[in-house]
Amino acid sequence: MSKRSRFFSSSNPFLSENAFAKSTEAPLDSFSLGSSKATHMTVSGAVNKSLLLGAILLVTGFLGAMLMNPILMWVGIIGGLVSVCITYFRPTNAPFTAPLYAAFEGLALGTISGIFADALGAGVVINSLLLTMLALFTMLILYRTGIIKPTEKFRSVVTTATGAIAMMYMVNLVMHMFGSGIPYLHEMNFIGVGISLLIIGVASLNLILDFDQFEKGERMQAPVYMEWMAALGLMVTLVWLYIEILRLVAMFSSND
Repeated sequence: MSKRSRFFSSSNPFLSENAFAKSTEAPLDSFSLGSSKATHMTVSGAVNKSLLLGAILLVTGFLGAMLMNPILMWVGIIGGLVSVCITYFRPTNAPFTAPLYAAFEGLALGTISGIFADALGAGVVINSLLLTMLALFTMLILYRTGIIKPTEKFRSVVTTATGAIAMMYMVNLVMHMFGSGIPYLHEMNFIGVGISLLIIGVASLNLILDFDQFEKGERMQAPVYMEWMAALGLMVTLVWLYIEILRLVAMFSSND
């Protein structure tokens, strides 16, 4: 693995190391929403774009929650996946595909959240959002203070754990097609709660790697569109984290 590839390795469930490596090797491109004069990635630029993606997701999420249409949920899921795939193969499209991902994912999350709120009360969604933000800021503090450092060993462990979880999701999906599923996964018992907490922990640790992408991108003077790529990577992790927290909170609420 090259030095450049190591700098941009990621255990993000959707944005792999190769995607970051390819984007840093692409020619510099000055087009970027809101930063057309920039030539290289900066931390502040990536942060601003993350906030913009978050705002887009919240707007479409509110729409999805209000309409609560299952069709919109699937449009959001499929549209978000397609947006990420396009970004993976053509990183220079990130200034356009990243906002599309946020919009699509907002529809999906909004619909899912609306369904949970309708069944278990709005508190389930509110608590899940607060816990997701708490995890985000906690990981940011741990990263900035150096308590958790994204070393090669740390990166390897998180990447392996994330890959194992992704494989478990795939196996569970296939089993569901045949009317079965992985025992204890997302079940309200000691083992099920333990598995959910473990997944939430791994998703939270992925945030450390996402923060590191911001700083490494600026240090290596990555192309400006990498700001959108890094922001998208952070958004994917937050979406994953929110869904897992929502499932866990729902399990406890349904058991009351």
